[in-house]
Amino acid sequence: QVHLVESGGGLVQAGDSLRLSCAASGGTFSSTAMGWFRQAPGKEREFVAGNIWPAGNTYYADSVKGRFTISRDNAENTMYLRMNSLKLEDTAVYYCAEKKYGSSWYVEDSYYNWGQGTQVTVSS
Repeated sequence: QVHLVESGGGLVQAGDSLRLSCAASGGTFSSTAMGWFRQAPGKEREFVAGNIWPAGNTYYADSVKGRFTISRDNAENTMYLRMNSLKLEDTAVYYCAEKKYGSSWYVEDSYYNWGQGTQVTVSS
């Protein structure tokens, strides 16, 4: 089974930008639909953004709409999350995962093959 590996997290200031990557290690993505989730300390993991290929449809949580952009490069077996205008409340561990066909974009149970996560910390 292909492993998903997230990278690109770090410590930034409010208002800064980051680009997260989710690479397929050992193969290619098995699903045409994938998503990003995040989990802040003491909170449940929540949906951030989703993307389906090759149609290109995208889905976003209201809290990140207009600031985050999800994209995918199938030739590179990599999915990205561009995060602009970062806020303190964006601090979390960010995970990528593949989505089951026909399932809801917004619930954790719709996804499988989770990566290990990458920490994003936004400071004031």
